[in-house]
Amino acid sequence: MIVRQATDADIASVALLRRLWTDEDDGKPSGDPDFEATFAEWWAQERSRREFWIAEDTEPVGFISLVEFSRMPRPTRPPSKWGYISNFYVRLEYRSAGVGQELLAAALKHADERGYVRVVLSPTVRAIPLYQRAGFGPADSLMLRQPPTTA
Repeated sequence: MIVRQATDADIASVALLRRLWTDEDDGKPSGDPDFEATFAEWWAQERSRREFWIAEDTEPVGFISLVEFSRMPRPTRPPSKWGYISNFYVRLEYRSAGVGQELLAAALKHADERGYVRVVLSPTVRAIPLYQRAGFGPADSLMLRQPPTTA
């Protein structure tokens, strides 16, 4: 198993994993023939502020992304950045084998090297133990607004 930072050469692999994730969530193949082109456009737009890591065995088995946010400068304070872990997926047959832990460790190492003041995420219930083992805890200082529902 190899975990490495993804490059533009990995667009097809990450798009494949995103398709598999959607198929798994929906319980059926998506059948969207334009998805890969749409994904490539999104990738190009996001690359300036988002890093990806990919896990590979004989095929791509998982990925994670980390979005970087730059905080607005303040007088007499150095600029700072923070990160948001998003789009974290490991294929079902590779779960509970350490792949997710390695992907998360790679992203957090990057965050530490970049000096992020915090890293946040929105976990699924199933993933909470993984994040807790990596040092995450409740975020009592954040608030959330859900959009109004439409009738």
